[in-house]
Amino acid sequence: MDVPKELLYTKDHEWLRVDGDIGTVGITAFAAGELGDVVFVELPAVGAQTKQAEPFGTIEAVKAVSDLYAPVSGQVVEVNEALSDKPEAVNTDPYGEGWMIKIKIADKAELRNLLSPEAYQAQIS
Repeated sequence: MDVPKELLYTKDHEWLRVDGDIGTVGITAFAAGELGDVVFVELPAVGAQTKQAEPFGTIEAVKAVSDLYAPVSGQVVEVNEALSDKPEAVNTDPYGEGWMIKIKIADKAELRNLLSPEAYQAQIS
């Protein structure tokens, strides 16, 4: 299973790519595989606030509807609008075109609460 080394992870299978004070969020290839074919993604609006470990949206797949959990607290600064027309990008390219939101990170100390790639790999093994 692909677990990119440059990302951080939540126990709930979201990933976070940190670039300065902006974090890009998506779900892992493992989660996308477990969900099956994604048919709809509900994401917050730009300007919405997220709180670490609390839901920021939902993802609907053939098998189930699941909450999406914020890896960090902050303000949503960008939403991947392309997912409304092409939600299957979450399955085909979860770490690229399947990204969901970008958050302006409020407190970088929260990054310590996330899993390293090695710890996440151990969780899904």
